[in-house]
Amino acid sequence: MRVPDRCVADLRDQGYLIFEGFLEADELAAAQDALWLHYPRPEEYFADPAAHSWLAASQWAGSIRGPWRSWDLNRLAFHPDLLDLAERFLGSADLRLYEAGLWAKYAGAVDYDQCHHRDFVNHTLVVPKRSQPATQMDCWILLSDVGEEDGPTKVVPLPVGQSVPYWPVPGDHDITNEYLSAGMFAEEEVSMTGPAGTLLVRQTDVLHRGSAMTGERSTRFALLVNYDAWGPRWTGRVAWAERATQPGWSEIVERATPRERSVFGWPAPGDPYWDEQTLADTQTRYPRADLTPYR
Repeated sequence: MRVPDRCVADLRDQGYLIFEGFLEADELAAAQDALWLHYPRPEEYFADPAAHSWLAASQWAGSIRGPWRSWDLNRLAFHPDLLDLAERFLGSADLRLYEAGLWAKYAGAVDYDQCHHRDFVNHTLVVPKRSQPATQMDCWILLSDVGEEDGPTKVVPLPVGQSVPYWPVPGDHDITNEYLSAGMFAEEEVSMTGPAGTLLVRQTDVLHRGSAMTGERSTRFALLVNYDAWGPRWTGRVAWAERATQPGWSEIVERATPRERSVFGWPAPGDPYWDEQTLADTQTRYPRADLTPYR
């Protein structure tokens, strides 16, 4: 579902957005079914947590970077309505998908509670420029219902948290920014809850934290996507070429449109890169890709 302009304005003003019903029912169902290619179903996990001990290694153990073994999951990372939102929010059609991941959490596997922090710490080499509009967009698509018992992200509205310095402790590179006392924003923070299919969006300089899962058999599944506009040399998270031999990558290239490929860094139609040699060799590498637009 297309995100209305009024929601884009709210994202700029408040630093976050909760938009229910982003995914259509069939898109959501297909993505949910594909989760079990990577994770145990909740009933399987809770029947024998020890059999899935890898999920208890750390808070981030359930994080799996894309591409994944399913078109239905991969497709969500460059969903047309997500690209439309990123284009309007970032003010550019020249978009870069600079990270995509799945994240699963299971109650009891580990303590998921966090201190408030800002994600720009590992999304840029410097800091966001407050005098300019945001240049990065941090998105989560909920693939399961998330209520208060399911460890929702707690976000501090931008007008409340912007008075906190970006980096008040010189040389402290801890992403959790533990200089903030626990419970500091207990009255102001907002729980990012919603039914499966909800889109959550944040600016990377918004204070937020992961919260503890209090439901006895709670689970949370989400797809994480980060966008910015091509250009700055000091931002980013991943080089997609490093993952271009993984399962699922060829299908992305072969099924995506030219615009959708461009967010990974693929040369656009008309780019000087394309000539008879590169077209022929690229076609050999991706035999089912329609390269007609690049000729």
